Amino acid sequence: MNYKHLHYFMQVAKSGSVTRASEQLHLTPQTISGQIQLLEDALGSALFAKSGRSLVLTEAGRLALGYAEEIFGLGAELREAVREHSKQGRPLEFRVGVADAVSKSIACRLIEPATHLPEPVRMVCREWKLDSLLAELALHRLDLVISDAPIPASVSVRAFNHRLGASGVTFFAALPLFERYVGAFPQCLDGAPMLMPGEDSGVGQRLRSWFQARSLRPKVVGEFDDTALAKEFGRRGAGIFVGPTVLTEEIEKQFRVKAMGVATGVMAEFFAISVERRVTHPCVVAITQRARDELFARPRNRRIRHKAPR
Repeated sequence: MNYKHLHYFMQVAKSGSVTRASEQLHLTPQTISGQIQLLEDALGSALFAKSGRSLVLTEAGRLALGYAEEIFGLGAELREAVREHSKQGRPLEFRVGVADAVSKSIACRLIEPATHLPEPVRMVCREWKLDSLLAELALHRLDLVISDAPIPASVSVRAFNHRLGASGVTFFAALPLFERYVGAFPQCLDGAPMLMPGEDSGVGQRLRSWFQARSLRPKVVGEFDDTALAKEFGRRGAGIFVGPTVLTEEIEKQFRVKAMGVATGVMAEFFAISVERRVTHPCVVAITQRARDELFARPRNRRIRHKAPR
C-alpha cells in the first residue's frame, strides 16, 4: 500500500471535496483523483460516493478513514518518540491544554505531578476553548487536554476520554453577601446575585437545571468562562460564585469567602483527553494516577452550618 495515497484520501475525507483537498495539499485535483483511484483499486472497494457537489464516505471509506487516522497518529508518535530519544538528557517537553471552564486550582493540582518526575520536564501550558484545544490535540501540537467535559459529539476528533474524577459543587460568598443571604439553603439563593459559569461549561448547564428543578431564580449578574475571574469578582462581593467542593477550605482561605452550601446532585467532572487509548506518556500517567489516587479518591463531606434568618 502506498501511504501517500492514504494521506491524500484522508485529506479529501476531512475536507469533503477533491478541490479543497488539492488547495490544502498544493496539488492538482486530477493528481489527487488519480491517486485515490489507485488506492481504491488496491483495496478493491470504492471509498467515496457523490452527494451533490460533495463527496461522502462509503461504508468501506469510513472503515478506511479510521485506520488511516490511527496509522498517521502512530507515525506522529513515532517521530515524537525518536525526537525525545535523540535529545539525550534534555528536558522532556510536556504540552498540555486546559479548557477555560476548568478551575485554575484544580488544573494546577492535576498538572503538578508531571513536574515531579525523575527526569526533568519542560511544561508548555495553553488555555483555550475546548474545541480549539481538541483541534490542536488532533494535530499533535498538544500531548493532553484537561477538560470539565468529555469530547463533544459534534467534534470530529480521534481522541480518547480518560475520566480523572468528580467533585461536588459548592456556593461561596464574600462575608457581606453571606450575612445578607444567610438562611435556609438553597432557598436563600432565590433572588441572590449570582456569578454563573458560562453556558458552554458542563457545570454551568447542570446548575441551570438544578435551579429550575427547585424553582429558584437567582439574579444572574455575570457569566464567566474563566473561573478565576469569577472568583475574583466574588471575592470583591459582586455576587455568589461556585467552586469544587474538594477545594472548599482552599477557596475560603485564598479568596476570604465563606461556603454557603452544596448543590446536591450536581457534580463537576474532569477528564484527561489524549490521542492515546492506553496512556503511555510519563506526564499523563503521573497526572491520571495522582488524580484518581488522591485528589478525587475520597469525597470530602463537610457540614456547612446556616444561621436562622433574623
